[in-house]
Amino acid sequence: MGEQKVSLVEDSQQMNRFIRALLNDVKALEYMLENDWFNKDVMHIGAEQEMALVDLKNYKPACIAVEAMEKMSEYDWLETELAKFNLEICLTPQRFAEDCFTKLHSEISSRLDIISANLNELGADLVLTGILPTLRKKNLELDNLTPKKRYYALMEGMRRQLIGSNFELRLDGIDEMMLKHESPLLEAVNTSFQVHLQVTPNEFVKMYNISQALTAPIMAIAANSPLVFGKRLWHESRIAMFQQAIDTRTTHNHMRERSPRVNFGNRWLDKSILEIYQEDISRFRVLISSDVEEDSLESIEAGKTPHLRALQVHNSTVYRWNRPCYGISPNGKPHLRIENRVIPSGPTVLDEVANSALWLGAMKGMDAEIEDIRTRMSFADARDNFVKAAKYGIDSKFTWFDDEKITACDLVKNKLVPMARKGLLKMGVIQSDIDKYMQVIEERADAHMNGARWMLRSYTHLKDQFPQAESLTVLTHAIHENQKSNTPGHKWPMPEVKSTQHFHPSELKVSEFMQTDFQTVQKGDILDFVAELMAWGKVKFTPVENSKAHLVGLVSSDQILQSLTNAKRSKQEFVTVDQIMHRDPITIDPESSIQDAMKIMKENKIGCLPVVQNDELIGLITESDFIGVSRRLFDRAGD
Repeated sequence: MGEQKVSLVEDSQQMNRFIRALLNDVKALEYMLENDWFNKDVMHIGAEQEMALVDLKNYKPACIAVEAMEKMSEYDWLETELAKFNLEICLTPQRFAEDCFTKLHSEISSRLDIISANLNELGADLVLTGILPTLRKKNLELDNLTPKKRYYALMEGMRRQLIGSNFELRLDGIDEMMLKHESPLLEAVNTSFQVHLQVTPNEFVKMYNISQALTAPIMAIAANSPLVFGKRLWHESRIAMFQQAIDTRTTHNHMRERSPRVNFGNRWLDKSILEIYQEDISRFRVLISSDVEEDSLESIEAGKTPHLRALQVHNSTVYRWNRPCYGISPNGKPHLRIENRVIPSGPTVLDEVANSALWLGAMKGMDAEIEDIRTRMSFADARDNFVKAAKYGIDSKFTWFDDEKITACDLVKNKLVPMARKGLLKMGVIQSDIDKYMQVIEERADAHMNGARWMLRSYTHLKDQFPQAESLTVLTHAIHENQKSNTPGHKWPMPEVKSTQHFHPSELKVSEFMQTDFQTVQKGDILDFVAELMAWGKVKFTPVENSKAHLVGLVSSDQILQSLTNAKRSKQEFVTVDQIMHRDPITIDPESSIQDAMKIMKENKIGCLPVVQNDELIGLITESDFIGVSRRLFDRAGD
């Protein structure tokens, strides 16, 4: 969940003290590794469950995390996340044996029930999904940052290290998204189910490398994040969104390599966990610091296990998809864990526990079967598989051991599930747990259907018939209803194509309603050209913009027809847009309401309303758009 007692580095003295503590922590860790201080007895697993909060009236994000936390202050396992529309629960570590997955499943379900009941009293509920479909860019403004010192420090620390002028996103799939954002709060679109595996120092290198190899197929079969702001992008868009949202780099005229703070890694681990910490300290500047009171080397000299606060604070600001973790066990001995961060939240608790059982079982199964994974595949292939899985999910084809080419479904069902079964048996997990959760994975592979594929199919089906905003609302409502049944995602029916009581056109913002795909012309274009464009597109209005995408005018089909007629009579060879366009047309802000747009168009008797933000033309509303809204309102009244 991250160390909360942190702050921005305000001066060189504070920075120097923190870096000294950081270096001492590395030395202390090295000493503990060399002198066998670590817990090697019972191995545990653990997990963290993130969730999105939605308003039950419209299934849009509910920014009520602070109120919800106050209402549930008695529960020490509940924590805030970066944005006000997210919460997180930390699950009790379970001994990796017997009915550990049943216990994990039961605890998640019971805690979610408690949260849901309390949220219902606030008119909200929780949704388990990698990225909430109804999220809008506007929800990621800093007003929605959870008011905690750690989060403010993180945002400001990243902003200070930004090389360019903005954080930028470039992502494409079926659709394409290119946008700028003023803060790294875009990271908050992501919700995940993070799984921890305790390992001994002696096995850490081998197990970490295995985890790197398994990342791609686990992510592919579990993918559940294909939609961002109404765009159909990667099957697991969390990967790109997280990396790009806090990427402080910018483009250059040279080939110097800089790693993003969110990364898969650059090579196999060779000798020790220390390599990861040393590389991350070397590559990434300190973002935030902590007032470290403990001298870890003095603790070592006194025979006391140090908390390594400085190292943990820095480690929490470098986001490896397989992250090393240090902790202290109840018996006072230190321990090491590998945290898997690629598994998304949802579609159901059953799916999440099945995903974790597959990863944990395959980790142990592969450990028993393979001496050194580096002899079976290259790191370049592991990294390439990772990118493929993020983009294509269950549709991926990987390069596996000994250069074998294999589909995600075949790899998971025919190789990883049998391996996971053996690994779980080796750990003493009961057969009924193994069968229950591996069956979910096998059926998912047979059906070639996971959360991401279901969501893409459903949204495309809805979007072909209804406006984007309504399609996203219907989809989110369907996710919420289906997850309550705990039926695994691969068995979910397609959402019913009908009006929903949770979609209210009158509450729409202009940005949710406007057209974003439209043709524009420039002042020097001749009317013959413009007339043809408008005829081809069957539109009555066309915005006029300059080379900077700034709106400078508006032309209508009536104007063009009249002007061409007059030009023909006067035998004028060319008439340009500049000669006839409406200059300084009435515009509207994207965050205005649909009622405001209707009022402006009615009072000014105009059939087209350009949407402008910071002088840039970003959308268009026409009278024909309102006809569709009116039709939906009539349909709803008749339901």
